[in-house]
Amino acid sequence: MPDSISHRTPPCRVIAIAGSLRRDSINRLLLRAAAEMAPTDLQVDVYDGLTAIPMFDEDSEKFMTATGPVRALAAQVSAADAVLIATPEYNHSIPGVLKNAIDWLSRGSIGDVLAGKPVAVIGASTGRWGTRLAQTALRQVLFATGSVVLSGPAVYLNNGAAAFDAQGRLIDPATRASLGHVLDMMRRASVTH
Repeated sequence: MPDSISHRTPPCRVIAIAGSLRRDSINRLLLRAAAEMAPTDLQVDVYDGLTAIPMFDEDSEKFMTATGPVRALAAQVSAADAVLIATPEYNHSIPGVLKNAIDWLSRGSIGDVLAGKPVAVIGASTGRWGTRLAQTALRQVLFATGSVVLSGPAVYLNNGAAAFDAQGRLIDPATRASLGHVLDMMRRASVTH
């Protein structure tokens, strides 16, 4: 009798990056909800090292990409089948720390790991507009990196704090449904990637 476990296809791997440094970020909570909701054939790993990424500087690019947090992030993105980014909205755009990480990941010195990689964009804010403008800005940046920016189901979570309970669990049914559609889209995109 063949061993069914050895013939099982490994799950599609997704690295999830929150564009906020806040400890209690609703975008990080949104990504944790995605990890919990992911079907068994999709593994979502939430990256928590954004604070360690140094500011991009071409003068120190060679040194910074040789070791350390930049190399570690690049390796995780490279090993993933897809990327899920949850961004807050600051002044109608994306946070500087998120743009900085993307700048590093788009550099040839670390293998331009975003080129050709499926990327989905979601976001949450405490305001009434969700993160529509930030997501639009982020998609433009990702197009420039050669990422395969996924369209389709959107998660523009407004009044985000109300969507989570006191333990940080996503309780809003509409957001859970939208997030489920995004996860399904990512699974399909990573299989064809």
